[in-house]
Amino acid sequence: MRIAQIAPLHEAVPPKLYGGTERVVSYLTEALVEQGHDVTLFASGDSHTSGRLEAAWPRALRLDPSIRDWVAPHQLLLDKVRRVAHEFDVLHFHLDYLPFALFSQLDTPFVTTLHGRLDLMELRAIFDHFSHAPVISISDSQRQPLPQANWLSTIYHGLPENLLTPKPNTKPEYLAFLGRICPEKRADLAIRIAAEAGLPLKIAAKVDNVDREYFEKQIEPLLKSTDVEFIGEITESQKQGFLSGAKALLFPIDWSEPFGLVMIESMACGTPVIAFNRGSVPEVRGRAGRRGRAATAKRTVARRNPRTVRAALHVEDDGGELHRQLHRTAGQGKALDLAPGCSTLIREPSRRRFKGSVVIRPFWRADAK
Repeated sequence: MRIAQIAPLHEAVPPKLYGGTERVVSYLTEALVEQGHDVTLFASGDSHTSGRLEAAWPRALRLDPSIRDWVAPHQLLLDKVRRVAHEFDVLHFHLDYLPFALFSQLDTPFVTTLHGRLDLMELRAIFDHFSHAPVISISDSQRQPLPQANWLSTIYHGLPENLLTPKPNTKPEYLAFLGRICPEKRADLAIRIAAEAGLPLKIAAKVDNVDREYFEKQIEPLLKSTDVEFIGEITESQKQGFLSGAKALLFPIDWSEPFGLVMIESMACGTPVIAFNRGSVPEVRGRAGRRGRAATAKRTVARRNPRTVRAALHVEDDGGELHRQLHRTAGQGKALDLAPGCSTLIREPSRRRFKGSVVIRPFWRADAK
């Protein structure tokens, strides 16, 4: 198939630092190329792919301080795709609702994977008006605010098979928080949980300009504790060591998380995830624990209470061998679900799942006691 992948321009594909959506686009693009498809990636000019790259802007917008209007480059991106749309069998957008108006008028089939939050009041009017636009969710819970949307399928995010693995001979010594600093991710609660558990906390997260004031007023004062270390953004290559060295990843979200890529990244490194029961968390937990046996703390979905999380940590610290379960929804499986049947999905909406998209490998971590 001739497939166009259209990525946001905020980050490079793959991103140099933080960037969940662009990272997933990269995984999917490379898997499709490996399967023999003719794939063109529309992205920023500092992106890299084994397919064909069509640069819609010279570099990622977030890392370019001269950019003040992020909408303008995306309008150029959409027009660039429009001009060559007839050359493709399917257009796969990752730009939320931006393609709906223009590409609904073209003959080339298109589909949009929605990566962000949908529980915003103003989105209802968009999806009421463009109720025919075919969309893919990244969790079933993501759909709840917009049942009227033309949902084709739920396809969970995944990781390449051997991208992240437990780092050998690494003793877990701290709790980890990974992602970005913003009110809904609740880094403040992660700090409180770590303090109540009596464990050090390492925070590897970015701070966007829009969240700078929140960080300086709400989070930075809490970093004065000697048991909290703020690392900042880390690269893909640093994640293995960071996550493998953690007793658990804390995910105390206060919003309807659409997926939460850091959860499967953590589990791929053999590190338990302790999360509040919001959004996609129960789904990701369920897929991680579908087969095999695992320590209770490994799959804990906590109530929104730091003491509940602390109790889960104590389960983790109890004696006995910790049987870790590696959970990966392989990029290969995600590609298999999207590629061959893409045109069929667009013309015949369904909610089919690719059952082979979960790869689970049980293993023992040498430090478990």
